[in-house]
Amino acid sequence: MALKNIKDKYDVVIIGSGIGGLVASCMLSRAGLSVLVLERGDTQGGYLMGFTRHRFTFDTAIHWLNQCLPGGMVHFVFESFGTDYPKVTQQKRVKRLIGDEFDYLLTNNPDELKKTLQEKFPEDKKGIEKFFETAKGIGVKMANYGNQIRSTETMNIFEKIRNVFHAIKFVMPFLPHIRFAGEEKLRKGLSKYFKNKKLHQLFASEKDMLSCLIPIGWAYAGDYLNPPTGGSQSFTRWLRNFSEKMDAQLFTYCDVKKVLVENNKAIGVELNHRSEIYRINSDYVIAACDVEQLYKQMLPPNTVPKELIKRLEKAEMYDSSFTIHMALNCTPDKLGFNEEMIFISKQDVHFEEHTGGDPHKTEIIILAPSFRDPSMAPEGKGTITIFMPTLIEHNNYWGSSKDEKGEWIRGESYNKCKEEVAQVLIDRVAEKINPKLREYIEFYEVSTPITHERYSGNKNGTMMGARPGKANYQAKIAHYQTPVDHLILGGHWAELGGGVPIATKAGFNAALLILKKLNIKAFDEYVKYIDGDISAEEIRNSKVFKQYDNNWERKLTPSELLSQRRNNA
Repeated sequence: MALKNIKDKYDVVIIGSGIGGLVASCMLSRAGLSVLVLERGDTQGGYLMGFTRHRFTFDTAIHWLNQCLPGGMVHFVFESFGTDYPKVTQQKRVKRLIGDEFDYLLTNNPDELKKTLQEKFPEDKKGIEKFFETAKGIGVKMANYGNQIRSTETMNIFEKIRNVFHAIKFVMPFLPHIRFAGEEKLRKGLSKYFKNKKLHQLFASEKDMLSCLIPIGWAYAGDYLNPPTGGSQSFTRWLRNFSEKMDAQLFTYCDVKKVLVENNKAIGVELNHRSEIYRINSDYVIAACDVEQLYKQMLPPNTVPKELIKRLEKAEMYDSSFTIHMALNCTPDKLGFNEEMIFISKQDVHFEEHTGGDPHKTEIIILAPSFRDPSMAPEGKGTITIFMPTLIEHNNYWGSSKDEKGEWIRGESYNKCKEEVAQVLIDRVAEKINPKLREYIEFYEVSTPITHERYSGNKNGTMMGARPGKANYQAKIAHYQTPVDHLILGGHWAELGGGVPIATKAGFNAALLILKKLNIKAFDEYVKYIDGDISAEEIRNSKVFKQYDNNWERKLTPSELLSQRRNNA
């Protein structure tokens, strides 16, 4: 089937329809530019697309969510588009830490956990106080991050100078802790606060000091949030609706094979749609996709300097995940699952084994999405999700191999490996939470790092791209401007970090770079908005942009449709 109404030429072509690509599409199309968004999968949304099975809805990516309330980056961007975007709610119960000898709960009042730890470890009372105060300071800085969204690549020289002072002020609470990364340095960092090694074990699975402090800081700031009703898919469905209302075109099953380059300038793309080849011209291309795939496969040979490729290959990446999406024939609270994210760790394993791929030893993370949002499951039933941080090469590449074309072969050994690992993880969760868990399992779906790589295109199935840290900063891993003119990164590779806020930031800045060239009035309006000179209402109503009708309605989940039919019967 041919792509209906596709044109030969656009102002901007966007590769990838994750949240970064969709945010860029919204900004550019509302500014009057012609925009084409190409998704190689069967639906828009990237990691947030989710899936349904037997009337159960599963989120595929969100472990936790933040920056979606006033002052936050996501809220800042969405508010500039419209007011009918999916709303989030604040979590009360945030994080439960379970080890061989402990079981602690972090809530949106972290002082409760602080008091519990001080009573348990009176010899470290002052250190615990200092640790929580440090985390609180970091949380306050991160909560109001919305006005820090602008990349220096969109600034003139005077704005860059001014930004240096803002940036220094912002990062000051983080600087003393950045160097404490890796097992030995992390121990040194924790020892500045805690003498008792049992307190160190609460953070045994973390890789750096900031990862220990930031979650508590977020809790102080009230910035742990439940996804909107209908799951994280609601975000991308709203963005897609907005883009289409602004006359952007979005197509699925479009595998971009080449970025067309002429005189070192991107002039369009070549794509494969159901075995039919299309050549689309454009003034700009935004690559909201994996950067190594872009540089190694989509661009002509020798276009990208070898040194840049080497730096990207050596980048410190976030882990991938082995994930079990589980449907229950009861609600999660019946089995002891609540609103919080549960971390189960072992205290008698080496540092690297917490994410080493051995299901008997690794850290396990559990969520109960349908407790947070009952629309995710049929009435009286529920869902839980079990994550195991891991890498694509673990367990002998999960029992798989590649064919001569580089495609994964997922046969009997792959399925056997998945099932064996899943059984171990389910047993460990049952041991710590509820020994009768298996009696209530209706079915489950398993994904491995290979699954994540196949569906997202991200290198090694990484969940969020390149990690923040000294090595990646020094190597200049994050960047928007590519070695090819008019080709801009707009996904999470443009920034260090990951998740919805970072992807939103990346899409925002990629669009801003193009508006600076193609629609300076729209660019200036956004700069005024960022600087606080105009309000969200004023930018929404600005005559520079197309007007939006603010009448989006969320699509009901399968379980909600079932309930509706039963009520109408």
